Amino acid sequence: MVETIRYGVVGTGMMGVEHIRNILIQPGATITAIADPVETSLGWARAALGEKADGVAAYADAAALVKGGDVDAVIVASPNFTHRAVLEPLLDSDVAILCEKPLCTTVEDAWWVVDRAEGRAAPFWTGMEYRYMPPAAAFISQIHGGRIGRLQMLLIREHRFPFLEKVGNWNRFAANTGGTMVEKCCHFFDLMRLIVQAEPVRVYCSGAMDVNHLDERYDGRAPDIIDNSFTTVDFANGVRAMLDLCMFADGAEHQEEMSATGDKARLDVLIPPGDLVFSPRVGFLKDKAVERAHVPVDPVAMAAGSHYGATYYQHEAFARAVRGEGGVEVTALDGLRAVAIGQAAEISAREKRVVEMAELGL
Repeated sequence: MVETIRYGVVGTGMMGVEHIRNILIQPGATITAIADPVETSLGWARAALGEKADGVAAYADAAALVKGGDVDAVIVASPNFTHRAVLEPLLDSDVAILCEKPLCTTVEDAWWVVDRAEGRAAPFWTGMEYRYMPPAAAFISQIHGGRIGRLQMLLIREHRFPFLEKVGNWNRFAANTGGTMVEKCCHFFDLMRLIVQAEPVRVYCSGAMDVNHLDERYDGRAPDIIDNSFTTVDFANGVRAMLDLCMFADGAEHQEEMSATGDKARLDVLIPPGDLVFSPRVGFLKDKAVERAHVPVDPVAMAAGSHYGATYYQHEAFARAVRGEGGVEVTALDGLRAVAIGQAAEISAREKRVVEMAELGL
């Protein structure tokens, strides 16, 4: 049992800083160490820590951080392609680990993590914070509670702004990210599995890079990341799911929408504003009986990040696991399966064909 959890954060760019802000407002939590090879990024972390930066040890890498011996839990928020190397010394230690999505950029590396994470005494948690957005959590709870009857179809839409600039522009290249369908969309494939409560059997993705980053060059290299796609996933229990992604829809009213249709009703969630819309089946040409409800989010949690309060609530759950008060809710295997669907989508978009999950060993 740990009363005050001592956290280390590896990777102190944009997402690392969001984790820092959320850890600082968790009860019984303190940040004792940060690690990043880029001094500018360490500066962002110190700015987020404010007056609490004094006494926080700074390291160049994860191995040095864990060797320092002053942490109980480590958040991995380094670039996707570094995750396996960062995790190696951490998995050899006894610290609890929360590794940001995607778990790795390939299924092969993700299996390596799963194999190493199994059997550890300390928790290993994959950072799939979209599960913890309060409106999304309410949406999932009502589906699992049977409000729409038997789920048949699931639609997830994200219409948003382009990828932001990262240190060294690493996120412009699929070799570094796993591709957009892994880097960004693993969140949504994780939600699909969670909502449908079954495993995927085949994936078809039609996608391309049509608008964003076309004129950008980095050391003479052109970016190669998908900026729009439609992805259909068939699940073993017969449910059909679809992801509609557009990353040049900056002005969209709702960044994320999810729609679940069952044999008795349909349920939508709109983020923002965080509304649930329930539409029961009433028969052809009859008056509609739509119910709308708002799901509030703690304003402190909302202000601490850019994921609709999700990072705050995820940290609450992770802290319970670290203290032995709850189980790991998003395992390494969950992380692997989300990566696998994303990798299948990348193959499908590139080769213009349906990909069976069995081709990836799943």
